[in-house]
Formats: sequence, C-alpha cells, structure tokens
Amino acid sequence: MSKNLESTQPENLTQFVGKHFIYTYANGWQYELYVKNTKTIDYRIHSGMVGGRWVKGQQAHIVRLSHEIFRISWDEPTGTCVSLVFILTTRQVHGVAFFPAWIVENPQLTVCFQNEHEDEMHRYRNAGPTYPKLVIDEFASITFQEDVGPDREDIIACPPEQLPENYASRRN
Repeated sequence: MSKNLESTQPENLTQFVGKHFIYTYANGWQYELYVKNTKTIDYRIHSGMVGGRWVKGQQAHIVRLSHEIFRISWDEPTGTCVSLVFILTTRQVHGVAFFPAWIVENPQLTVCFQNEHEDEMHRYRNAGPTYPKLVIDEFASITFQEDVGPDREDIIACPPEQLPENYASRRN
C-alpha cells in the first residue's frame, strides 16, 4: 500500500498523540479521551446514555485533516461506530456515534470496563437487534486539555466512580 494512502500517517500526528481531553457535548454528555499513540485511544464516559463505561487500548484510525484538526474513528465490539473531529484551535469536538438498537434498548449492559467483557459485548452485538441504529450527531466543548505524552497506562486507569471528586469538572 502506498504511504500516502495509509489511514494513519504517524508523522502528521505528533502534536496530537499524548493529548488528554475532557469534553462535554451540547446534550450534556461528558467524555474523556486519551490519544495513547498513532493507532490507539483510551476513553472514559462520565455521563450520558452509557455513563460509567471505560475502555483501554481501543484501536482507532487517527488522521490529521488540517492544521490543528484531527479525526479519530473506531468500531467497538458492541457494534457501535464512532467518529470524532477535534478542532484544537477552537477547543471543539464534533462527534457522531451510531448505536445499535440493542444498546438503545439496554444501555446499562455496556456500562463496564469493556476490556474485561469483550466476549460478552460480542454476544450482545451478535444477538442484536442492531438496526435501527440511533445516530447521535453533536458538538462538544473541550473543557480540559493537557499534554501527557504517549503510551501511558495511568491516564485512564479506573472507572469514573473511582475518580476524585470534581475530577471531570476541571477547566483550563
């Protein structure tokens, strides 16, 4: 495959890899994401339909769209597909998530540390129903952002309920 056809070009991601974000969507849902490296993210969901869910080592397609604009896209074992655009200059995120019908009907089934329940997530996904999908298409504001460096295991290392009080309320 030609290098310019690769979905991830590591040399274009140096200013994005190692960033840690907390962001809140217009609908009130709050998320946290760490760009662990050029192909992997960790994330934690603080509130919303699947608040309490957290994931480490999620494989993702990460690309630089233009100066300080990056997109992260992934397909979860649950059957949920997500694509996020981070606009660093304006501290905005635009996200779209495609939730299978089984999650809409029983969102609590995904509220766990996914890494320890992947087989279970596959069973739920395969049992369905997968359609119709609920499409959530929202803008978010980045309320906290820091550079912590790549490949750290301590950035997202516990569920939201084990974090210090006001952790997700930090602003900068």
